[in-house]
Amino acid sequence: MGKRKQVRVGPPPATVEEFGGALLAAVPGEADRLAPGFTLPAELAEAADRTGRQLIARACRGGWLPEDLQEAARRRLDEFAGSYLLDTLAAYAGQFTTMHPEWREQLDAAGAVRWWTETEPHLPQWAAKHILTPSEAVAAVIEAFGLLKTLPAVTVVLPAPGTPLERPVRQHVDEKKLSRVRALLAKAESSSFPEEAEALSAKAQELMTRHALDRVLVEATENAPDRPAARRIWLDTPYTDAKSLLVHVVAKANRCRAVFDPRWEFVTVIGDEDDLDSVALLTTSLLVQATRAMITDPAGRSRPFRKSFLVSYATRIGERLERAAEATIAQEPELLPVLASHEKNVAAAFTTHFPEVVNKSVTVRSHEGWGAGRAAADRARLR
Repeated sequence: MGKRKQVRVGPPPATVEEFGGALLAAVPGEADRLAPGFTLPAELAEAADRTGRQLIARACRGGWLPEDLQEAARRRLDEFAGSYLLDTLAAYAGQFTTMHPEWREQLDAAGAVRWWTETEPHLPQWAAKHILTPSEAVAAVIEAFGLLKTLPAVTVVLPAPGTPLERPVRQHVDEKKLSRVRALLAKAESSSFPEEAEALSAKAQELMTRHALDRVLVEATENAPDRPAARRIWLDTPYTDAKSLLVHVVAKANRCRAVFDPRWEFVTVIGDEDDLDSVALLTTSLLVQATRAMITDPAGRSRPFRKSFLVSYATRIGERLERAAEATIAQEPELLPVLASHEKNVAAAFTTHFPEVVNKSVTVRSHEGWGAGRAAADRARLR
């Protein structure tokens, strides 16, 4: 048993060798604990600020967004190094007057703000704020820089600060319809009855498909350009390969394409921007529901059981979401040529972003987990 998904092919992240040796050599190590009044040399602090801006600029030009950097820091860095990385991001972003609104929103959501005095180097002020000795501060800086050095180029979802906008900033999705979808999913997440939760999720899928059809009809009438966008969805361990399968089936049901990067544990989804909103909303809700159903199963304590449960759950949920979407689309047969053109554009954009992908199987080793996952997803009656 198993389900196939697409995984990005690429070289492993580069290692960091001897990075920051000069910085460490400039600090007296443990002696700074015994030397009252010792401070970081000014040239060291200035060099750290310059290096940080260069590394963060490289990452942002390579497609990394504030949300991505925050997620990578949460997974790979300790509290202090993560804090320094976000400050470095704030310093970099502060150089620009031109910035995509959604990039700015992510920057604010990450809490990356310039709080320090600009007339002095940032590093000593940051070390004092966190009550760190010079050697501790430099160690955190090297850790943050080491992560930035390993970040590969990723799909450009939003232009980096200072980059002219090649496409107009999109209009926000219909908030009234989005609020209805959110309400259904919130109710599904809070429900203790699997049948009700899955029926509510299916209803949310119907609403999202209906909204997508309305949008396609308007765009076809206005000859609006059909230009697919991209979105990254980060997954929490464990079982990220199984969870990525759930993202894949939700994306497929919403006319999108998805690819999983196991090195960094995120899924990149290609599709219409409003459809990407739907994928993000529904994926988040279904992951909550799947996790609740999995951990409440009396037999669901072993890793093989839980992974098999999630793979089976995703497979069956995908079938049901596809059915819900197809039933809604069947009511508007005249839109099938427009939808076919839309899917062709999404497939072309996917190939452009990911010219080399392979299908890999997600291995399951528990028949009990597979059966329990499918049963949890199969109890709902959609109509």
